[in-house]
Amino acid sequence: MWSIQPPSGHLRPPHSLFPLSLLDVAPAEKGLEFPRYDGKDRVLDINDRNYRKAMNKYSMLCLLYHEPIPDSKELQKKHQMTEMVLELVAQVLEEKDIGFGMVDAKKDAKVAKKLGLDEVDSVYVFKEDRVIEFDGLLSANTMTEFLLDLLEDPVEVLDNALELKAFNRMDEEIRLVGFFKNQESEHFEAFKEAAEQFQPYIKFFATFEKTVAKQLTLKMNEVDFYEPFMEEPVTIPEKPHSEEELVAFITKHRRPTLRKLRAEDMFETWVSREDDIEGIHIVAFAEEEDPDGFEFLEILKEVARDNTHLPDLSIVWIDPDDFSLLIPYWEKTFKVDLFRPQIGVVNVTDADSVWMAMDDEEDLPTAQELEDWIEDVLSGKVNTEDDDEEDDDDDDDDDDDDDDDDDEDDDDDDDDDDDDDDDSDEDEDDDDDDDDDDDDE
Repeated sequence: MWSIQPPSGHLRPPHSLFPLSLLDVAPAEKGLEFPRYDGKDRVLDINDRNYRKAMNKYSMLCLLYHEPIPDSKELQKKHQMTEMVLELVAQVLEEKDIGFGMVDAKKDAKVAKKLGLDEVDSVYVFKEDRVIEFDGLLSANTMTEFLLDLLEDPVEVLDNALELKAFNRMDEEIRLVGFFKNQESEHFEAFKEAAEQFQPYIKFFATFEKTVAKQLTLKMNEVDFYEPFMEEPVTIPEKPHSEEELVAFITKHRRPTLRKLRAEDMFETWVSREDDIEGIHIVAFAEEEDPDGFEFLEILKEVARDNTHLPDLSIVWIDPDDFSLLIPYWEKTFKVDLFRPQIGVVNVTDADSVWMAMDDEEDLPTAQELEDWIEDVLSGKVNTEDDDEEDDDDDDDDDDDDDDDDDEDDDDDDDDDDDDDDDSDEDEDDDDDDDDDDDDE
């Protein structure tokens, strides 16, 4: 229901992507009415005098750290619309004991330093002794879902076959699941504390039921790590595990071979240096609901499963249906048709890109063809610098053309000068003849 403004200039849009309209919502039937801003101010102006009171008052405090309010009316409007996102989320979650505030990078520099706020235009959530940075799309929908996930228990318990079936369908996400004696187990407590470090970005599950553990092929105090789109999990070695051991393993293995770009962590996925290869991403566009897109995605999964042992291989899958308002921007920036599956390499800083040639529009590349292309990317044979060199060559050609034109102009000027000199000489000769005639007379 909320529209998002496409970014401009570079690929990583600032966090100020905001809804263009939060108020003009079409009337709906009772029970399906979307919330409208009621005009009540709930977002606090956080400063050095009131930040402690705000942190003590709420179970969670959500703060937007922003640039000073600009003089430009256009930028002021953007700031107001960003604030409106927070106001609407605060209104929707009013009964959830969550506080909302804004911290001015210049006016409130002292409190920003005390709270450890260092990235302007970012949203920070303070929950107990943790600080969680929201690195997703700044929209009311996405932020509300993010905060509701943070309110949940960090570990979800699987008690029966139906819950296990739902767990098995979550193949797009990183998941961990462990089998423990009970909730008082010290090993479950360590698992839970590790889960808090990654909530809500990574899902943690546990079971205390032998029948469920048997279906998961888990032994007591064993933990399995599920990478997205992989058919089999990896069992974390040397059970039982401490919190530190679990955190270390997850941190080391959290970059998947194939991951889906999601609204709730899209910026973290895009700009994190641990997720790219020397500043580039391998990016695949495919609509899961489209037959060709579905087939291409299945090929991608096959390639990812066969090559998950490669440490440098990480593919970001984008379903254009999830970001429909960004499609025109992506098509213009990357010069590709997103109504068809595409795969390419993209520079994360300047959005330069090179895309795999698919000459036959009727046939998608085979898994082997895709593997061969990816191998060329990883070896450096395919890279975005080649595209820059072609542009430079074009510029050089243009310069050569300009030089040729200049030379032609210079030749023309020389010819004109020669003609002028000839005319002058003829005039002088005529004058001399006239003078001689006069003398004779």
